[in-house]
Amino acid sequence: MSKKENQNKISVIGCSGLVGSSIVRCALEKGYIVNGTMRNIKDDTKLKYLKMLKNSENLELFKADMSVLSDFDNCLQDVSTLFIACLIPTYKGFDGTPAKDLNNQRGYNEIINPTVNGCLNILKCAKKTNIKNVVICSSTSSTNAIPAVSVKNEIDHWSDETEQCKSKKYTSATKTVMEKAAIRFCNENDIRLSIILPTGLYGDAIMPDHMKHNPFIWLKRVLEGGEPRHIKTPNDSASMIHLRDLGEIFLACHENKNASGRYYGVYKSLHWQEIYFECQKLLPHMKMPEPLNENAVIPTGFDFTRRDSLGVNIRDFPSMLKDTIDWIESNPFK
Repeated sequence: MSKKENQNKISVIGCSGLVGSSIVRCALEKGYIVNGTMRNIKDDTKLKYLKMLKNSENLELFKADMSVLSDFDNCLQDVSTLFIACLIPTYKGFDGTPAKDLNNQRGYNEIINPTVNGCLNILKCAKKTNIKNVVICSSTSSTNAIPAVSVKNEIDHWSDETEQCKSKKYTSATKTVMEKAAIRFCNENDIRLSIILPTGLYGDAIMPDHMKHNPFIWLKRVLEGGEPRHIKTPNDSASMIHLRDLGEIFLACHENKNASGRYYGVYKSLHWQEIYFECQKLLPHMKMPEPLNENAVIPTGFDFTRRDSLGVNIRDFPSMLKDTIDWIESNPFK
């Protein structure tokens, strides 16, 4: 394969997930050749929707499990950038015990280590196939510094995994531990690594299984005349981004040869009071939560200097909310 062809071919690990499929969609629409992995490539409930994507003839699927190194031998051949989007949050132990009820040993063995070791397995395969550019999907949960800061950035602000584990936040600690391990491995092996830190995902998803995620769950319920996400407006904020913008951010880390390090995959953070206000503007007859009866806290602040350096135009919240509602109302999986 020529160098030019190699630059046009990528691999997406976890291509049927909410984030992974959005990377695939973005890449195919931009003319890339994509190798995608799934744990079960015979799952027609997922395959049919991936094959409905524009330019899906340029998508080749491979069966792969991140705990099995040999599974990645074929899907990583002759690709220029590896996207790891299979490190989904785990909220329960092996026997179904909620993460918050585990002790430290079980928290590490059953929540943290499987994801960290799986990520390192994939990176070892990248090294073996001489891939020099990797982009990993993580989470903003790894950037919650102690003490809290009014405006956080990706370079200076890290969560403390020890404190996260003390608070039984093993799911969040997984991202912190995984990122540090991946950075170490890539530094030692001369691999250019970018880590994207997204949060609430709006817009148009790709397959029915994605409707099990918020905000799709509660917005669909509201559209059907049901209750909003909260009984009472929480005195808290939430961050968000459009799935299509997130896909562009991931691809920008392939296309921009100077990109490396952590990047927020976030539009901004809004207080729930403002989120519901925007919802009511689009859905004037929706049921609303009880109003806030105290002073609203200031939403989480972000320094988006690094995100903006990637050159991706990010939709504002009213636009992404309208896109999401319009998409749900279109009954996309009828």
